[in-house]
Amino acid sequence: MTVAKYFDEMSYGPAPESDIEARDWLARHAFGFGHFINGAFVASASGKNFDTFEPATGKVLAKLAIGGAADVDNAVAAARKAQASWARLPGHARARHLYALARMIQRHARLIAVVEAIDNGKPIRETRDLDVPLAARHFYHHAGWAQIQDTEFADHVPVGVVGQIIPWNFPFLMLAWKVAPALALGNAVILKPAEYTSLTALLFAELASAAGLPQGVLNIVTGEGETGALLVGHEDIDKIAFTGSTEVGRVIRERTAGSGKSLTLELGGKSPFVVFDDADIDGAVEGVVDAIWFNQGQVCCAGSRLLVQEGIADLFHERLKRRMQTLRVGQPLDKCIDMGAIIAPVQLTRIEALVKKGVSEGATLHQAKIDLPKGGSFYPPTLLCGVQPTSIVATEEIFGPVAVSMTFRTPEEAIQLANHTRYGLAASVWSETIGLALNVAAKLAAGVVWVNATNLFDAAVGFGGKRESGFGREGGREGCYEYLKPKAWVGRKARAAMPALSQVKPVAGDFALPSIDRTAKLFIGGKQARPDGNYSRVITSAKGKAIGEVGEGNRKDIRNAVVAAQAASARSNATTTHNRAQILYYIAENLSGRADEFASRITAMTGASAANANAEVDAAISRLFTYAAWADKYEGSIHQPPLRGVALAVPEAIGVVGVICPPEAPLLGFISLVAPLIATGNRVVAVPSEPFPLSATDFYSVLETSDVPAGVVNIVTGSAIELAKILAAHNDVDALWAFGSAELSTTVEKLSSGNLKRTFVDNGKATDWMDRAAAEGALYLRRAVDVKNIWIPYGE
Repeated sequence: MTVAKYFDEMSYGPAPESDIEARDWLARHAFGFGHFINGAFVASASGKNFDTFEPATGKVLAKLAIGGAADVDNAVAAARKAQASWARLPGHARARHLYALARMIQRHARLIAVVEAIDNGKPIRETRDLDVPLAARHFYHHAGWAQIQDTEFADHVPVGVVGQIIPWNFPFLMLAWKVAPALALGNAVILKPAEYTSLTALLFAELASAAGLPQGVLNIVTGEGETGALLVGHEDIDKIAFTGSTEVGRVIRERTAGSGKSLTLELGGKSPFVVFDDADIDGAVEGVVDAIWFNQGQVCCAGSRLLVQEGIADLFHERLKRRMQTLRVGQPLDKCIDMGAIIAPVQLTRIEALVKKGVSEGATLHQAKIDLPKGGSFYPPTLLCGVQPTSIVATEEIFGPVAVSMTFRTPEEAIQLANHTRYGLAASVWSETIGLALNVAAKLAAGVVWVNATNLFDAAVGFGGKRESGFGREGGREGCYEYLKPKAWVGRKARAAMPALSQVKPVAGDFALPSIDRTAKLFIGGKQARPDGNYSRVITSAKGKAIGEVGEGNRKDIRNAVVAAQAASARSNATTTHNRAQILYYIAENLSGRADEFASRITAMTGASAANANAEVDAAISRLFTYAAWADKYEGSIHQPPLRGVALAVPEAIGVVGVICPPEAPLLGFISLVAPLIATGNRVVAVPSEPFPLSATDFYSVLETSDVPAGVVNIVTGSAIELAKILAAHNDVDALWAFGSAELSTTVEKLSSGNLKRTFVDNGKATDWMDRAAAEGALYLRRAVDVKNIWIPYGE
């Protein structure tokens, strides 16, 4: 081809990145890679290994060790031995180590980028210009948190030994996301990289060792799914941090239930990409390129669902198809390509099958007519138009370079379509009217929202989802808390068994008039309600005297309470933080007026002394004041990532939250759990103390006179464990707090895996509800909200 012809056609020639150094590094490990345990590479105890392949060619890249039970045991033992010493280091010392790791990444950035491109199949431009620099940024950023940990997290300590499992789509960046905060805050790590893409993790281990990271602080065990399962099930691990599929995340939730392990899950997504008719169409088209064809669409937060306003849909799709035709698919090390290879043949087959299914369900297929490399796993940029909201390609995560498109007419319809998914990871909103964009962003069920942008990430800005996209955050201050635990909860003892109540003693009748019977009802939707089953249970004093009866709640009562809580959503959302503060103050005022009555009830139920009963009521009133004070002060923050723009970290109510109150402290325990949820705008379905429920049933008369909107607080009495099972399995309950027996915690965590609702349990450990450090404040407020990060770039 002549030079003149190049100018006429404006076509690209190949611009390959050299892979000599990367191939030399692989050649030095031609006999295979071992696990990195206690600062050294060691062979698998079983001697077993497996091959890892190059996605672009299908050729074998390296031989990796398969981690078995002995290998995981060794890694955990090394981490446990190192963790205490690592945590005792001054923050400055840990900061120096993280700084050294960041500098090491920068010095070897090109080698890491090339190995990543070869191993994963993604374009070298992405690994070189995005993945590796952002990984270094994470280590720099968290070196800062290590430096100031003593002042910024003075009331927290490290979780301990952390097991981390990362996916194959961003192998090196995911390593940095997880390892940097864990190490910075004094934890030791066992990392299990994806079986498809373990090479950059092993390269990082070499670099970390050369940088002087102490032995045992970082351990890497390679293998397949069975190795990850061994890590999840290990009894001496304090936390599991997992990024991967929703299906595997659900299994991990079940297997860690009742173990006491801290858990964060960053799972799948089906993120909406909403384009309004006043959007910059060309800018939005480029946004789609970044949203779904970046990394071959193998991105958990990929903007795979295009929602385009009807008035511009034809023009938008026309320009998008024209732009698709200019994309180039090629070998990963070619610096002129836009898309590389799909990770493996099995993933390519899945993409092809889902696209075929989408077409059979009525979608119109458009694929860029471009040449694909021979051999390897490649797939062209793909657009499916006219997709129905219930089509499999609109509901299932394809995890490939496939965008599906549908239209809408009004902002309300756009919000409804965007939220029509079981996921809730990310979203993009495109509009030149900032008020419209922010209004929509606030109403989207997503942990991250980009305005007139997509796929923006930074170490200072929390990332994570809700619903079946998981829970927990990575990055920023909110991500630091995932690797810490409150000092006040360290050393909690198992809850003492509640004393068995005496049998009700028979009472001989006389000719005096009996007292007028009053059976406490349930409280649902702002009204007293009889239990559906028409059963009740007798409540006795510590001496066995019958002092009242309460309704025996069942599945239908919980259903009615959840429906009432959902119906209260609009009213609750319209309530300002100031209004919520006033309501909580009003509740405290009305409770104060009846303090003697509530204290007498506590004494009658529990046998507590008058002084202790009065102290509990006083503490309950004070706690209501605390959360009234916080209601208009628990605010978000403004992150300033290194770009022209800001990210608003906005704490949002979780939604409908079930609460199983502890058996002890019947009034204070109830208020300590319900009040922070009310303060932050949630709706509550509460199950009071099982042995002592009358404080809560008395309390609903306080709620009735305190301007609490109907349905915001619902009370269902009965068996804690049986009602917890119903709440945990209910798909319209967004979170569940459960304080009681170890069995209760296990049950709640296991059954919550259905919709992956957030749980807050005590694993049968006793909380001193009179201790403000352990039972009040930010510890509870953080668990009462999801933090949504809204990115707002500005400038031309």
